[in-house]
Amino acid sequence: MPQAAVDPVVMAAMIVVRLQTIVSRELAATTPAVVTVGSIHAGTGPNVIPDSAVVELNVRTYDDATRGQVLKAIERIVRTESEASGSPKAPEIERTAAFPPTVNDEEATRRVAEAFAAHFGDDAHTIDLQTASEDMSEIPKAFGTPFTYWGIGGIDAELYAEAAKKGTIAQDVPVNHSPAFAPVVQPTLDTGVSAMTVAALAWLGG
Repeated sequence: MPQAAVDPVVMAAMIVVRLQTIVSRELAATTPAVVTVGSIHAGTGPNVIPDSAVVELNVRTYDDATRGQVLKAIERIVRTESEASGSPKAPEIERTAAFPPTVNDEEATRRVAEAFAAHFGDDAHTIDLQTASEDMSEIPKAFGTPFTYWGIGGIDAELYAEAAKKGTIAQDVPVNHSPAFAPVVQPTLDTGVSAMTVAALAWLGG
């Protein structure tokens, strides 16, 4: 007797679809942001309409203003879709873990970049903006210390070169959160240790 219930599964589905319009319709095309629904929990069987649904989101932005805009849009959509579905109870919205944008110190970045260029040569280059969920900046901020964030490659060189040749890097090269993501041990390990040492020596040694 579905007519006697308010179906939270359908409500959650409508919310998920509507959330996809935040980035595509409420932000400028030049404003990067990510809104991901990573988890939905509802029901215990195919023939019973459950009494609740839990939808878990992940939001990634590069500045606080955009983040505030996205969070407001999420709350508006969740509340409005719940009302449109006739929910007898207002949705419970809870914010869990949050990390601030990681913004590199210009002088620290310059010094490390020069040290990397001297040691790694053409293998050292500037990486693009990344939507990593990163709490690294919290420790140096607590001590009032300037910081810079860098990354190292860990993909098998032959695999990457072949994918680049075919133009299928996005399809053939596993990335974070992929079940196939597994950085090769070498030269990743040696490169990582070298990078840490070279960066430290930019301050500690000649």
